[in-house]
Amino acid sequence: MITLVRRVAIACALSATLASCGTAEEPHRPPAPSKRTVAPSQPPTLAPGPAGLTPVFENGPRTGAKTVALTFDADMTADQGARAAAGERFDNPRLIAALRALKVPATVFMTGRWAEEYPVQARAIGRDPLFEVANHSYSHYAFTDDCYGLPTVPEDRMRRDVEQAYAAFRKAGVREPMPYFRFPGGCYDGRALKALSATGVTAVQWDVVGGDAFATDADAVARQVLDGVRPGSVVVLHCTTSAAPTTERALRTIVPELRRKGFRFVKVSELIGAAGGRADARTTDS
Repeated sequence: MITLVRRVAIACALSATLASCGTAEEPHRPPAPSKRTVAPSQPPTLAPGPAGLTPVFENGPRTGAKTVALTFDADMTADQGARAAAGERFDNPRLIAALRALKVPATVFMTGRWAEEYPVQARAIGRDPLFEVANHSYSHYAFTDDCYGLPTVPEDRMRRDVEQAYAAFRKAGVREPMPYFRFPGGCYDGRALKALSATGVTAVQWDVVGGDAFATDADAVARQVLDGVRPGSVVVLHCTTSAAPTTERALRTIVPELRRKGFRFVKVSELIGAAGGRADARTTDS
């Protein structure tokens, strides 16, 4: 009997896995990893300009990678519905198809009125990872006086015009429109920059004018783009058949030639991200 008790005691003492004789410890288990909700990454924007004004972006860094952003304005003013109903084409499906065939990423600055007129196309562009949709106002009315003959948005309606465009994008099914805004005609002043500051957008201009608006010579458009592009350039072109009928043909010259020169096509968001939050804000009232 003593021998049996001694054996049991020795066994208990030697077992590191027993809390007491005859009782096993729970094995050690690492704590369960906490479930973290990863917030989606936000598109890059520029820091506000002086006095909190809307920042203005014109081009990316000139050094480093040879990148270029092609941008296309999908213009349609609020009062052009009758012309569209009569058959005028403010869209350009052949251009979008060419960008896809050439595998060229691009940023489409779309008016809200265009998205309302062509919701299927707006949704398809907005859901294609090759593209990003940005804001070109709802009405395509000017945000300054004397801007290429465009009607003018009153100052107290400027912010609403931008927000109305985003509402039109959402209704069309554009999932993630970018927080970038292009002034109709490229016309802005300090008053307009102040009016839009609460929207949080970065205003996007350009440093290369494609010259395709109302152009009839595709080769001339291509030459103008090719002569103007530098590393970090933002090129402005158009996505409207009636107002820019040569753009798709010019694109088929521009893309292979820039690639031959070593350029890589990117969206505006990549250029803004490379700018590191620095704004080129033009805040004068001129």
